[in-house]
Amino acid sequence: MGDALPDAMLLTATGEDVRLSAVLSASPAVLVFYRGAWCPYCNITLRTYQRELLPALTEQGVKLIAVSPQRPDGTAATIRGAALDFEVLSDPANALATALGILTSPSPDARRAHTELGFEVSDSNADGTAAVPFPTVLVVDAAATVRFADIRTDYTARTEVSDILAATRGL
Repeated sequence: MGDALPDAMLLTATGEDVRLSAVLSASPAVLVFYRGAWCPYCNITLRTYQRELLPALTEQGVKLIAVSPQRPDGTAATIRGAALDFEVLSDPANALATALGILTSPSPDARRAHTELGFEVSDSNADGTAAVPFPTVLVVDAAATVRFADIRTDYTARTEVSDILAATRGL
């Protein structure tokens, strides 16, 4: 907390390049890093944030932005599947997640389990790797300074709406 959020080139759901700083456009924001459309915990969380968090953030003038390493088609699927009304972007080389120090990779056992289920994380990631961000929520002020950070190493646990709203008060 207190650090400047690094800028990064991201991709929209249609594959267009966009700078994070342009998306933020000097507005306070909540950034949600998720693993991808293949993650049921991520999908539940994004739907919950759509329903319970977005209306309150909109009233506060705070943007909600979700970021994952998946290809733009996965981003588009996430938006459609959860009927999301907020910005969802791809961090195609995990550059932003790496700069923030929140990047991890599934263990060999987890990758084997994914394969047994007929899924390979690297097939959905834009960079072809299995690296994913830890589920993370950052709250940044209008100057893109991090005011709140919650990094979850357990992918089944996510940041509560009430904790995010407490962090956005007074931005």
